[in-house]
Amino acid sequence: MSNSIRAAIVGASGYSGEELVRLLLRHSSCEISVITSRQYDGKGIEEVFPRFAGSGLKFSAPDVKKIADTCQVAFLALPHGLAAEFAIPLMKSGVKVIDISADFRLKSEAKYKKYYKEDHPSPELLKEAVYGQPERYREKIKNAKLIACAGCYPTSIILATAPLLANKLVSPENIIVSSMSGVSGAGRKVDLPYIFPECNESLRAYSPVGHRHLPEIEQELAFAAGVNEIAMNFVPHLVPVNRGINSTIFLNPLPGFSVEKVAEAYAQAYANERFVRVLPKGKLPDTKCVTMTNTCEIGFAFDEHTGRLIVLSAIDNVTKGASGQAVQCMNILFGFKETDGLL
Repeated sequence: MSNSIRAAIVGASGYSGEELVRLLLRHSSCEISVITSRQYDGKGIEEVFPRFAGSGLKFSAPDVKKIADTCQVAFLALPHGLAAEFAIPLMKSGVKVIDISADFRLKSEAKYKKYYKEDHPSPELLKEAVYGQPERYREKIKNAKLIACAGCYPTSIILATAPLLANKLVSPENIIVSSMSGVSGAGRKVDLPYIFPECNESLRAYSPVGHRHLPEIEQELAFAAGVNEIAMNFVPHLVPVNRGINSTIFLNPLPGFSVEKVAEAYAQAYANERFVRVLPKGKLPDTKCVTMTNTCEIGFAFDEHTGRLIVLSAIDNVTKGASGQAVQCMNILFGFKETDGLL
């Protein structure tokens, strides 16, 4: 493989890690060199994920020195709170780090402590990390050492809302969001609320107040709106599907608003974006149209009865909401074609 780089996937046995393997195996300029899992140390990947039989990949215990000696980029697909342990020494060794967890997304140390109930293990990195949302931070990603990939719910909400706030078409006040996510969003674990008999034929809200993704969404929407703070309602729901997020966002128009200007704002933001699809009038996003892709679909409708704008979006939470977006960031970081591995 000429002009290629080598990648490590730390935490490759979870859903995000599995998705990274799927995407990078078909990437023309990136070779998977290391996949780690303490649980499956020494096992061939086909023993855990049979569809990757023939790839020759084998799990090993995490080893920072091995990764630093062999890789140019490391994807951290780890549970919350573990990324700093690997990010710091890898960055010191010159390895680019792309973190899929929430560990470096927030700029405020105080908000991290409030929502995660602990001190941040490496607060100096919060300001250094670049938020991994290519459509909004492409130029910063090009020179990043540490990329904090946007979360799944935040991706579906921010991409749909930020252009409207930036163009002063809608108010940053009284934003209400209701989102529905497939069960894979909870991670690859055995936990009673997520097993089949508990999820199947069931639809339920959870964490209607203080969800951990809330400060991330508020932070990025405040940046887009050019205000210091945003306080909003965000109510996530668990739905009995494997993959996909569908978000419904209620926004209050500002003076000068028009449906035509909404369409113009989206066209200006996304006309040249391969992975954002703004739907024509009358069409609404559907998760079946985006699952297993890195695409975000956006639609909208203006309710004359209430005077509110209703914006809707759909993504695959594991791809555009996690691993696909991470690969997109890697492509930008190393100057590859942005769609490589993602089509």
